[in-house]
Amino acid sequence: MASFLDPLIAFVSAHPWLAYLTLFLAALLEAVPVVGSLVPGSTIILALSALVPGGELKLWAVLAAAIAGAALGDGTAFWVGHRSQREILSVWPLKNYPAVVAQSEAFFESRGALAVFFARFVPPIRAFVPVTAGALGMPPLRFYGVNIPAILLWAMAHVLPGVFAISVLHEYFGHHHGTAKHLWVLAVLVGALVIALAIWIIRRRQGGGVIEPTRPVK
Repeated sequence: MASFLDPLIAFVSAHPWLAYLTLFLAALLEAVPVVGSLVPGSTIILALSALVPGGELKLWAVLAAAIAGAALGDGTAFWVGHRSQREILSVWPLKNYPAVVAQSEAFFESRGALAVFFARFVPPIRAFVPVTAGALGMPPLRFYGVNIPAILLWAMAHVLPGVFAISVLHEYFGHHHGTAKHLWVLAVLVGALVIALAIWIIRRRQGGGVIEPTRPVK
């Protein structure tokens, strides 16, 4: 099955370290406030997981890259908030997103440590809760005690479905392993586009969105 994805898959096969670096950066940037709302980290991880069953990428390395990136991103955001306290929530760029900062703060205050756990699975709050937790004085040991298990589950939830799907599709299509990979990657991309379109429509109907910057009144 010829596809525009063939060159990409061939390139990854020849340079797997670039794929692992991409996975690491996708997970890292997705955890950065504001930036995490724009980077399609989950889509990248889901798509690249399709290359595990064929041997282009190693399962343990894919999981390690995603976990390391998410842990570094969340940990850095937490410590920035921890050192700056509430002041960080009112400086650039967070001051341009008061709605999502307020939502993250309310989410954290209503659920406590559980907010750190559940936020890892809920974009765009995922990119704001760690810095909010630090700013509101959550003890580091308590943060990591909740954040690390959440990251482990998050990584497996993003990688294993692709591995399983490709294995199932491979059985269905016989030896046409490339067909299975193409179908999965296309399904992920189409799904991401549908979700992005749905979010855009919802924001338009609501007159904006929680991750839209607030423009100063002239």
